[in-house]
Amino acid sequence: MLACTLTLTLLTLTGCSQPSTLQEIRNEGVLHVITRVAPSIYYEGRNGPTGYDYELVKLFAEELGVELRLRVADDNTDVLSVLSRDFAHIGLAGLSAQPLFERQYKALPTGIEAQSVVVYNRDLERPEALKDLIGQTLHLVSDSNHEYQLQALTGAVQDILWEVHPGLDAAGILARVETGEVSYAVVSSNELELNHVFFPQVKQAFALGDATELAWLFPANQDDSLVNAAKTFFEKVTADGTVAQLSERFYGHLDHLNYVGARTFMHHVENRLPDYKALFMDNASVFNMDWRLLAAIGYQESHWRPNAVSPTGVRGLMMLTRNTANYIGINNRLDPEESIQGGAKYFRMVHERIPERIAEPDRTWFALASYNVGYGHLEDARKLTEGAGKNPDRWMDVKEFLPLLAQKEWYKKTRFGYARGHEPVLYVQNIRRYYDVLARMMEPTEDIAAATDSPFVGIEQGSSGDQADGLSAEGADMRASLPSELGIIPPTL
Repeated sequence: MLACTLTLTLLTLTGCSQPSTLQEIRNEGVLHVITRVAPSIYYEGRNGPTGYDYELVKLFAEELGVELRLRVADDNTDVLSVLSRDFAHIGLAGLSAQPLFERQYKALPTGIEAQSVVVYNRDLERPEALKDLIGQTLHLVSDSNHEYQLQALTGAVQDILWEVHPGLDAAGILARVETGEVSYAVVSSNELELNHVFFPQVKQAFALGDATELAWLFPANQDDSLVNAAKTFFEKVTADGTVAQLSERFYGHLDHLNYVGARTFMHHVENRLPDYKALFMDNASVFNMDWRLLAAIGYQESHWRPNAVSPTGVRGLMMLTRNTANYIGINNRLDPEESIQGGAKYFRMVHERIPERIAEPDRTWFALASYNVGYGHLEDARKLTEGAGKNPDRWMDVKEFLPLLAQKEWYKKTRFGYARGHEPVLYVQNIRRYYDVLARMMEPTEDIAAATDSPFVGIEQGSSGDQADGLSAEGADMRASLPSELGIIPPTL
């Protein structure tokens, strides 16, 4: 008893107190994060974990000087449960702050805005507002922003029904709208953007409310030390352009493939690609490329038509100019084998010319732009970018200045003059999107997947659900329902 009294007295005299959350993390050397698998948050790519929120929280752990220890939950219900029991420091759930969270969680915005949107199968008449859905059932994932939005709106519109599906994610919901298994659903706009190209039968109808910023969640019974440190971190990475860079990386190429383009591409994947797949794989292996990137370039160039000819005389599956073909030793541009070999060889040469200091995936985006518009025009745009005080080594900055090469007031300041600068921007965007789809459906070769020194970033799902010889188990028809284990990640670059 005396010893206990002395101990208590000493603690009182020395002013000892419970360490803050931030100090506990630093003492342990570990930041514990709970998340779920989603293209907008976290997934296992070919080169390891990635995703918008993951990349940010990894940088935050580095800022704190501690190890990031990630636990993957099945869904948001599990994420919120772990946080409510204070079993993790941060939760990545793709949710925005809600009034219902105030007593359970603290929220910190992450820079990505999203809203709850109603989607429907395009064979149905488009609903214009909630009143058009009276008597219908809306389908949603569990523990989302959507149910809160619907609850807030049902006072104004009666008899709105919805069903929550705990075992599905956004892609699983969209797959069921795609097949007509369900008619209407509500998904987050950012997850729709990331998945939409895979489900061309799905159309967006209307939003349930205004866009709000998605947030990291912290247990409510934590003190504010970690939240404040994260807030300071976000201010820093917003100011230095890191947030904008990540936003462009994961979302900057998602707005181009429309319904017709997506359906046409899928048709060509089924009917044209099999004739040339082996050529893409063989030549990509020779030149240390991801074959799906090479195939995406070929589709952008010719829609995989070996006899394609442009009005300017560019021809073949890879649409090589006569000068380029002569330079790289290609005799017959209309021969698919020679054309694909030439395209791979030329792209590799272009890629190697891009300064090594430019990190991937930006280096590949610059190489694609150079492949399209020429290295000289790309350098002109980079110099304009630098002259404007922006970063000439970041694609998100340079793509703003490439279109200016078509305006006299700008191209007269450059060495190589006029160029149709909008074209390389669209060119890169399209190829990124085609690659997304191919990487979702196809596996890389074992050699490429195992290569650690490949300069190309090919982010894909680390699932065994895709067949190694080509299409996924459900086939190439994207109207077919995807099993839940395959419906989670559209890979992005």
